Amino acid sequence: MTGFRRGVRIGVDVGKARVGVARSDPDGMLATPVETVPRGDDSIARVVALAREHDAVEIVVGLPISLSGGDTPSTADARELAQGLATASALPVRLVDERLSTVSAHSALRGSGRSQRQSRSIVDQVAAVVLLQQALDVEKNTGRPSGTPVPPDQEPA
Repeated sequence: MTGFRRGVRIGVDVGKARVGVARSDPDGMLATPVETVPRGDDSIARVVALAREHDAVEIVVGLPISLSGGDTPSTADARELAQGLATASALPVRLVDERLSTVSAHSALRGSGRSQRQSRSIVDQVAAVVLLQQALDVEKNTGRPSGTPVPPDQEPA
């Protein structure tokens, strides 16, 4: 665990209709689901409130990149939400490659006997768990935080 920064992280899976939220324990051993936030004007405020509630040290936002490494229609949306979180909170925000996190989440839920219809309300949380756990594992293995930092927007002087 060399170089691992101790503290709770919040994982965010950005969707068009919902935002999945997960959290880690302070030692980064396990990511667990927290909440599915309806997408709307209050989404950013709710994620920031959850980060405060869980005493998070960082917010990790999944960046949907195509398998070839390019942007997808959802990439700009995730970047925009991450920018909003960086501006609205005092916490560091990082964008991490989330290729296949939703696919992995659906697969895990199917493996537990849930249909896609039964999983709709929690698949975003499970995807947030998958991407957060991947980010934690990368940091533990490399000693460096996963992803790219998102600087907050600067207010005009």
